[in-house]
Amino acid sequence: MLGDLSDRDKAILTLEAAWPRHGGMKEETIRAQLGMSPARYYQLLGRLIETEAALEFDPLLVRRLRRLRDARAVQRTARMRGFVG
Repeated sequence: MLGDLSDRDKAILTLEAAWPRHGGMKEETIRAQLGMSPARYYQLLGRLIETEAALEFDPLLVRRLRRLRDARAVQRTARMRGFVG
């Protein structure tokens, strides 16, 4: 349910979805708009994309972010095993 998302959660997803349209440094935008460090932002975003509420709020964004995360995990695993990736 969308009601499960806090205003902060919605703001994080909205910023992430809108980012390609913004110029400048993303870290500065995170601090200015959300009042948090980029590290905290990415921690929260990582947890958020695992939720059904986030998927319901913006399915295209959440699916894209999940695919990117999964691809990075595969690359990390391949590098740790000595494969070129």
